[in-house]
Amino acid sequence: MKPYLISSAIVLLLVNCGVDNPNADPTTGRDEFKVLELDHPLDQNSLRYQETFYVPIYSDIYIDLNNQSSLLAATLSIRNTSFRDSLFLDRIDYYDTNGEQVRSYVNGAIALPPMGTVNYVVDKDDDTGGPGANFIVEIAARNASVKPLVEAVMVGSHGNKAFAFTSQGFTVTERVLPEPTPLIPISETEE
Repeated sequence: MKPYLISSAIVLLLVNCGVDNPNADPTTGRDEFKVLELDHPLDQNSLRYQETFYVPIYSDIYIDLNNQSSLLAATLSIRNTSFRDSLFLDRIDYYDTNGEQVRSYVNGAIALPPMGTVNYVVDKDDDTGGPGANFIVEIAARNASVKPLVEAVMVGSHGNKAFAFTSQGFTVTERVLPEPTPLIPISETEE
């Protein structure tokens, strides 16, 4: 069997695997968002960086001239590229083609540890988003120099062919505050 046929078969196997909870850790069965949720409110005054990302998701695409479409599985991936600072996810909302919010995935802030990644899978059979679906993701951090990576990976098949592609999240709003200047005590003047 040629290498490209083997990789196509593996992709098809992954697309067709049914999972009850796509957020569940395969080893523990726990929802990865719930595990990372903070048990206390996030101190907004300590945040130096806040950014909102728009991430295009294609839950189905047109594949021929007859407007035949193919359903896709999509994975939203949020990656903390910092070696020392946590990221805080305040909002992960899924919108459909018409701009209507389909669902929200965050009840409280999520703490993403240094070099950590969180993924959310939109199942292949979930066509509620339509071809113009998107995620809005709000990320905050205490360090203004963080550089999160937010992207989506879509996987699908048609006939005996499989395909995959990515889309990058891009900034809708951003707020970066300078690090506070340390206060220098004023010494008493000599008399």
